[in-house]
Amino acid sequence: MSGSAPRRGVSAAITTVLAVTLGAGVLTAPAGAASLPAAVSAETGTQAAPVTYPESSNLVGAGKTGFLTHARVDDQYRYQWTRFADGAVTTLDASAVDSTGTDVIMTGKGRSPERSLVLQLRDMAPGGGTVTMDLRPLNATYVQVVSQDTILAKVTKADGSVGLSLVTSAGGTLTQRPVEGLVAGATAYLGSTPARDGSVLLTYSLQDGTAWKSELAVVDLATAKVTSVHRPASRADQGAFSATHLVWADQGKVHSKDRATGAETVTDFRLGDEQSMIVGLLDSWQLYGTWTSLEGDGTGNKPTYVPFTAKSLTSGQTVRLLDYTDGYVMPGPGDTAYVSGGTVEHGEGLYRISFGADGRPAAQAVAVTGRPVALRHLGAQIPQPFDMSSPVPLKWRLSRENADVDLRITHRATGKAFSKTLHLYSESAGSPYYYGGGFFGIKWSQIAAESQMGRDAVAGTYDWSFTARPQNGVGPDLEVSGSFTAAKSVSSPHDLDWDGAPDLLARDTAGVLWQLDSRYDEAKKTLVRNYSPVKVGPGWQTYDRIETIGGVGGGPADFVARDRNGVLWLYDVTGNGYGATIAPRKQVGGGWNTYTQLTGGGDLDGDGRPDLVAVDKAGALWFYKGTGKVAAPFATRKKIGTGGWGVYNQITATGNIGGAAAGDLIARDKDGVLWLYLGKGDGTFTARRQIGGGWGAYTDTVGIGDGNHDGRPDLFAYGPNKTAYFYAGTGDYRKPFATRVTSDALNGDIAFNHVS
Repeated sequence: MSGSAPRRGVSAAITTVLAVTLGAGVLTAPAGAASLPAAVSAETGTQAAPVTYPESSNLVGAGKTGFLTHARVDDQYRYQWTRFADGAVTTLDASAVDSTGTDVIMTGKGRSPERSLVLQLRDMAPGGGTVTMDLRPLNATYVQVVSQDTILAKVTKADGSVGLSLVTSAGGTLTQRPVEGLVAGATAYLGSTPARDGSVLLTYSLQDGTAWKSELAVVDLATAKVTSVHRPASRADQGAFSATHLVWADQGKVHSKDRATGAETVTDFRLGDEQSMIVGLLDSWQLYGTWTSLEGDGTGNKPTYVPFTAKSLTSGQTVRLLDYTDGYVMPGPGDTAYVSGGTVEHGEGLYRISFGADGRPAAQAVAVTGRPVALRHLGAQIPQPFDMSSPVPLKWRLSRENADVDLRITHRATGKAFSKTLHLYSESAGSPYYYGGGFFGIKWSQIAAESQMGRDAVAGTYDWSFTARPQNGVGPDLEVSGSFTAAKSVSSPHDLDWDGAPDLLARDTAGVLWQLDSRYDEAKKTLVRNYSPVKVGPGWQTYDRIETIGGVGGGPADFVARDRNGVLWLYDVTGNGYGATIAPRKQVGGGWNTYTQLTGGGDLDGDGRPDLVAVDKAGALWFYKGTGKVAAPFATRKKIGTGGWGVYNQITATGNIGGAAAGDLIARDKDGVLWLYLGKGDGTFTARRQIGGGWGAYTDTVGIGDGNHDGRPDLFAYGPNKTAYFYAGTGDYRKPFATRVTSDALNGDIAFNHVS
C-alpha cells in the first residue's frame, strides 16, 4: 500500500509519488497473527469485520458509509468507493475526484479537479443523489466541494480580477456568493480543507516583494465570510483546524496555534531533505508522524522515524496510534479522521481515528490488505544437500526488503563460524545480497573469500541464524534460525540452470521443447512459475522419451533422449545460477528401444551419482549405475528385477522419499495404483508397498528433487487439460507424499504432451 496526496491544497499540498515494491506477489498474514478487532459501522453503530483495503492505493477521503481510494485496477489507476458495511466497491468513471470528508464526493473528467469544468457532486450513501454543475458560464474553476450542492470556486471576473465564491446548484441553476474578507491577491495555489463545523480552512500564497509567503484563512460557509486569518512565519504545507486550534507542517516541523490566544508552538523533528511530516487535528489533539513507506524506497537509507502519534495541545499527553503512516490525514464525519498505515498487531490498512471511552484518540482498523507490518520470515531456499561448489546462493525470504541482516553460519562439528551484516536494497545496482522478491542471501564463494571457515569448508551440518532489523524502524527486529546439510559436487536431480530450484522440461504438441523454471511459494505451499518458459528448440518429436537424469558429473541436471530408432542421446547441461546452456547431444548407445520405461535422477546405490533404471519388454528391471563421466555416463547394465515389471505403465525415480538407505522408485500399474519400492542402497529394492489409487489421471509424474527445501524429495504430476500438482515429500515410507496442491508451474497457453 502507498499513500500520496490525491490533489493540491491545505490537506494535500505536496504531491508525493511513492515507489511500491511487490516482490514475488501479495503476502498474507500467517495463521498465528493476532486477530483484528471488529470495526464499528458509522452508519448503523453495529460491529462489522474490517473490509478489504486495496493494495498500492492512495487514500482520497472517507465518509459515514465508505471510503475513497485511488487504486490500481487492471493495470491503471482508478478511483474507487468502498462501503464499510460489506466491502462493495464502486469504480468511478472519472479522471478527477475529490472528497468532502462525508459521503459526498466530486467527480470530473478533467486532468485534475481544477481542470474539470463540468462536475458531478455524488452522494455515495445508499439512495444518495447526484448534482451536476457546469462552471463554464461562470468562468469559474473548482477549489473544493463543501456539501451535496455547493462548492468553492475561483471566479474570473470581466475585469480580469479573480475572486473566491461559494457556488450552489438549486434546481439546475447555479448561484454564487462571493467570499468576503479575503486578502487582496490571495489567489496563488488556493486550496481548501473539507468542511468541518460549517467552515473550511483556506491556504494561499501571497507575494511579498520577491518572496512568497503562506497564509491560512477560516471561512464560515453560512455567511461566506473570512472569520480569521493566520500568518505562519514559515511555509504551511498542510493544514487542519478545529474549533480550538490550527495545525500545519513545514517539512520536518510541526506547528500548532491556539485560535483563542494566538499562542503558537513549533516542534522540529529534524528530518532529512527528502522527508516530510504528516499532520492532522482531532479537536485539541494534534496528529503527526513521518511519512513512511512500509517497504522502503529501495535505497537502504535509514530515515528519521516518528510513529503516527496523537498529542494533546492542552496537556501535552501523547498516544501512539499507528506504527507508521503512508498517507495524509483525511478528516471524517464528526470527530473522526482517517489515515492509511499500519500496526504490528493488526497489519496494513485503513484506520479510523476517533475518541475512545477514556477521552483519548484511538486507532481502529476499518479496512485491511492482509499484509503484515512486522517483518516476517517466509522461508529458507537452501537445496538439501547444499553444494558448496555451486553458484547457488544460500537464500532466505523476508516479507519486505528494507532490512539489515546480521547473518551467522556455523559448522556444527567444529564450531567454526562466519558472520556478516547484509545491507539490503534494490535501487541502482542493488545490494549484492538482495535477489528481488524479498529474497536475500550469500554465495559460498563469498563466504570462502571472507572467512577461513568458508575456505576450509567440509561436508556436514551447518547452523544458520540471523537478526533482521527494519531500516525504517517500523516493527521489531526479527530473529530466525535453522540448519542445512552441505556437501561438495552434489548432483542436482532437476535443476538445469543451477539456481537452486527445480526445472521442468516439457514438449508441446508441435515438438518444441521448453525449459520451465519454478520456485516454491511458501504461502501457497506449491511450485509456481518463476520466469516465462525458455524455448530450447523445435524438432523434439523425433524422440519418444526425454528423461532428466541429474548431473552426470555433479552440478546441474543433464538429460537423455531416446530416438525412434532406439538410440539414446545425452544432453550435457551447464548451469551458472541464471541460465542453462545445453551442449550438442552425445550418443550413449543403441538398442534402447528394448525398454518400455526409463527413469533416472535418483542415487540408487549410495555413491553420490545419479543412476538410471529401465524396464524391458519382458518385464525385467535393469540398473545402470552412474559413472560420473559424460563420455560414458553409465556402467554395464545389471538385472535387478525378473519379470513382473511389465504391469507398470510408468516408473519414476524419486530420490530418497521413504527415509531408508538410498533412492526409491515409484511405479504406476494399469489400474492407476501407485506402488513404492524402497531402495536398499545397492541398486535393488524392497518388496513393493501400495501408496494409493487414482494416479492414472496423470500423463507424467516427475521426481523433481527437493522443491520446497525441507530436505525431502518431492513429486510433480501433470495431467490432461494442463492440470498440474505438487506433492511434498514427507520422509515417511508409510505415507510418502502430503496432500497434493495445485501448481501453476506449467500453466499458460501451451499444452504439453511430455513432461520430465
